[in-house]
Amino acid sequence: MNRTLPIGLFLAVAIGFPCATLAAAASSSAQQDIQHVVDAFQTAIVAKDGKTLGGLFLPQGGAWFTVLSDDSYARIKARSPGAPKYKQGSYTEFVQMVATSKEAMEEKFSNVRIDTDGAVASVYFDFVFLLNGAQNNRGSETWHLIKTDDGWKITSMTYSANLPPKG
Repeated sequence: MNRTLPIGLFLAVAIGFPCATLAAAASSSAQQDIQHVVDAFQTAIVAKDGKTLGGLFLPQGGAWFTVLSDDSYARIKARSPGAPKYKQGSYTEFVQMVATSKEAMEEKFSNVRIDTDGAVASVYFDFVFLLNGAQNNRGSETWHLIKTDDGWKITSMTYSANLPPKG
């Protein structure tokens, strides 16, 4: 039994291996660049740096949605029967709120996952949003990003809101 690879298969593997290695390196570099966006987002919230925070987003278009968890929605609906389960917003509203708030803010991320092909990316993580050191809400958040001439920009954001129980 001949165990040698046919020359065509050998060449395909030999040529494809460097390409796969380069693609993996490019993906790793893109993931590092995207992690810098994630870090800058968190730092800008704490610093109330609206300019930096706003600069992380693609200025035109985009989507921003908050979705209440079932438990949070039931509690809010009990007080306000017409309350919606989700709310559309915008990054500009968020930037304005962060930049002008008198309260200390911080958003802590965990379980951050970044998927990218080097041109588009998604980031998914769990978060806790703190106001004056107390949990304001927690949930999961997802971003979509694109690589522009000016680096990675967030094009959309969707997150769940699990409000803390009222004591």
